[in-house]
Amino acid sequence: MKQQELHFLSGSLRLEGRLTIPAQAEAAAGAVICHPHPLYGGSMDNNVVSAISGALAEAGIASLCFNFRGAGRSEGVHDGAQGEIDDALAAFDFLAGLSGVDSRRVGLAGYSFGGAVVLQAALQRGTIGAVAAVSPHEIPALGAAAWPWLLLCGSADTLVPPDSALQQKKKIAGGDSAAAVEVIAGADHFWYGYEELLARRVVSFFQRYLSAGSS
Repeated sequence: MKQQELHFLSGSLRLEGRLTIPAQAEAAAGAVICHPHPLYGGSMDNNVVSAISGALAEAGIASLCFNFRGAGRSEGVHDGAQGEIDDALAAFDFLAGLSGVDSRRVGLAGYSFGGAVVLQAALQRGTIGAVAAVSPHEIPALGAAAWPWLLLCGSADTLVPPDSALQQKKKIAGGDSAAAVEVIAGADHFWYGYEELLARRVVSFFQRYLSAGSS
C-alpha cells in the first residue's frame, strides 16, 4: 500500500489530500471520501473518514481523502455547499485520472455534511460508479438516480435522525436492488465504537458495485 500527501486543484483553489493506492499490478477501483462539516471541526482526519479509507485499502480499493476549501491547508473559504460539491467532483476527476486507478470504477463516499455533498455531486454528474453516504444531514430525491447508492445511518443519531433515510427506503421497497438504506442499531451520529462496522459495510457496497465485472 502506498500513501501520499498531495494537492490538487478545484477550479483555481489548491486543496490538500491524502491518496492511498494498494500495491497491485492491475488498476484499482477507487473512492473519494468527503469529510463532515468543516465549520464544526470536520476534516479528512475524521474517525469515520479514516476508518473507511483504511478498510478500502485492505480491500484493494484506492482512496482519496481531502479537505474541502477552507479546511486544513486547503485554499479558499467554506461555501455552504456548491463550492464543496465542486471540490468533490474535482477530487473524483483527479482520482479517476491517476494511472493506478481504473477510471470506470470510481465512487464517492461521504459522512454527515460530506454525505450530503456526495449525493448532490452524483446527481450533477451521472457517471459516478457508486455512492455511499453515512449519516447525511440532507438527502435529495434519489428515485431517479442512475448509480448504485447506499444510505447508512445510526439508530441513536439525535443530530441526523434516520427518518429521512427510511423515507427513501419506502420509496425503493421492492424496487431497485442497487439502492439500499441501512440503520445500524446503537450507533449515534459520531459512530464512536462503530467505525469498523460501518467501514466494512461501505467497503462491501463498493466491492459489489465497483468490481471489475460491474464496470
